[in-house]
Amino acid sequence: MAQRLVGNKAPEFTLETALGNGKDFGKVSLSDYSGKWLVLFFYPLDFTFVCPTEIIALSDAYEEFKDLDAEILGVSTDSIHSHRAWINTPRDQNGLGGLNFPLAADFNKTTARDYGVLDEEGGQAYRGLFIIDPEGVLRYQVVTDLNIGRSTDETLRVLQALQSGGLCPANWRPGQAQLTAK
Repeated sequence: MAQRLVGNKAPEFTLETALGNGKDFGKVSLSDYSGKWLVLFFYPLDFTFVCPTEIIALSDAYEEFKDLDAEILGVSTDSIHSHRAWINTPRDQNGLGGLNFPLAADFNKTTARDYGVLDEEGGQAYRGLFIIDPEGVLRYQVVTDLNIGRSTDETLRVLQALQSGGLCPANWRPGQAQLTAK
């Protein structure tokens, strides 16, 4: 059964990471993002076809997210060693060719399960994207089929709408009028 996480405290996690430089490993916890917005996204597996398109798109837009005081963290059920190998594989060979954010290894599948995106039978995560506010409250969630890549532009738009604090109609963009309650 699907679970609504929006409006609740985001589930805690501590995960090992492969850093985007392709050399170093690290560890990250939800508390590391306290005081910042976090775009947390899950993807099925390393070395697949749709995943690099969305991961690279998010990495290429990293400065736009950073300008909005947001960090990005990618998560799959692969190991940190698989992540590092994929980061170090050139883009023209279906690799990532370096990233501006880390990839976390949810090897025991606990975090994917806690966020409601684990395909228990397949042992991999669905494409889940979550925006967590600076107080650790989950403000946005979307989960898609394994074959459908997500839109970086829409993720930026939703983040900007959340940060605006107003009533934002469909397709709202910064600078456009917001709705007023009557």
